[in-house]
Amino acid sequence: MSDFNLHPPAGATKRKRIVGRGRGSGMGDNAGKGSKGQQSRSGGGNPYAGFEGGQMPLFRRIAHRGFNNKNFATVYQIVNLLDVETRFVVGETVDTENLVIKGLARKLDLPVKILGNGELTKALTFVVDKVSASAKTKIEKAGGKVETP
Repeated sequence: MSDFNLHPPAGATKRKRIVGRGRGSGMGDNAGKGSKGQQSRSGGGNPYAGFEGGQMPLFRRIAHRGFNNKNFATVYQIVNLLDVETRFVVGETVDTENLVIKGLARKLDLPVKILGNGELTKALTFVVDKVSASAKTKIEKAGGKVETP
């Protein structure tokens, strides 16, 4: 191969498309963007999802009434017996403060609920806001007790 015979493979180079420079160029009047209007303009298109071209959008036409419990629902910090088994020793009290210290709960001011996922072999005293039925039976079977304030 010699220097004067070098060329890129077929299809590797393309001519720059010059638009909006008259009908004779083949990319005249609408510059390859279809017809005129909002879609052909720079930055055109729908301003937001649900835009209906200026018509009153559906989400504003329909009345939004009623109650939603999300604002008033109690959010519990969930702790499983599996985690309590690994972090606590026999005779300790499992309450919100100790759970936060041991890294099983995040906040002192949020209520805690104990779930029965896992097994418990230690006799522990649980002083928490809520305990599931399966967790309560496992705690009492291991010799512990549940006190809810």
